Amino acid sequence: MSRKKIALIGGGQIGGVLSQLIALRELGDCVLFDIVEDLPQGKTLDIAEASRIDGFDIKLEGTNSYEQIHGADLIIVTAGLPRKPGMSRDDLLSTNANIIKQVAEAVKKYAPDSIVIVVSNPLDAMVTLFQKVSGFPHNRVLGQAGVLDSSRFSTFIAWELGVSVKDVNAMVLGGHGDTMVPLTRYANINGIPVMELLERKYNDAAKANEVMNAMVERTKMAGGEVVKLLKTGSAFYSPASASIAMAEAILKDEKRVLPTCAYLQNEYGVNGYYVGVPAILGAKGVEKIIEITLNNDESTALGKSISAVKGLVEDMERLGF
Repeated sequence: MSRKKIALIGGGQIGGVLSQLIALRELGDCVLFDIVEDLPQGKTLDIAEASRIDGFDIKLEGTNSYEQIHGADLIIVTAGLPRKPGMSRDDLLSTNANIIKQVAEAVKKYAPDSIVIVVSNPLDAMVTLFQKVSGFPHNRVLGQAGVLDSSRFSTFIAWELGVSVKDVNAMVLGGHGDTMVPLTRYANINGIPVMELLERKYNDAAKANEVMNAMVERTKMAGGEVVKLLKTGSAFYSPASASIAMAEAILKDEKRVLPTCAYLQNEYGVNGYYVGVPAILGAKGVEKIIEITLNNDESTALGKSISAVKGLVEDMERLGF
């Protein structure tokens, strides 16, 4: 049986970690593309030279030619620039939209049957643009954000309660930005509501709410917190791991329920936009959107997040994309 072929578009920090994780998990043969000459070749060579030590046996290739992604089963797109000092929101949107447009055209030409996970920011707009340019079915174009945001939320809960993060179940919905919606009511430790445990810890409902609200705010600003600490870049380990979780679910047809930036067709009262929601991921990509019951506060918060997504897409269209 031949191995799956995975193409990574973007050889930066995330692309490098993605290559290593794919190799370590032997998810398939991997092609790393970047426009910077020799960069992807150097990274994949470095990783390949650890194959005997780490015990993996896949084909790793770096390239500056889109032709090498030919026939890829799965593509993860991380190409794009981070926002720089003095760069306006429109400047960032326009710059990365131009990049994603070129990527989508190349993927459409060389890997027309692939499933595509977009990681590039601003995420909600970039996944929308990629699908529009490629013309791929909506189930084969999805965005990575919710898996990362949910993992961050889960990590903060585990630290606060002094439990293993393996037992924390928490989910974040909505757009990938400060309007994201961490679902506090659904957060649990192996079925035990987190709010119940917080109230027991502090013996004070008001204090428990205060602590939870602080974790929610930290989750919303988690990316910025990492940027502030690094000073010269943004998060790359955790976004790569989040992308691999989605990729593995698709490549292995695992039917995992993961928060995914997926195209909605009247789910959650939304039609025609990519929004972060729970979805079943399998061999066909997004196989089903799962609708959960939201209370008034949760519905209001999700509505605000959806409005922000719509505004971002409208801005992109205003810029001619």
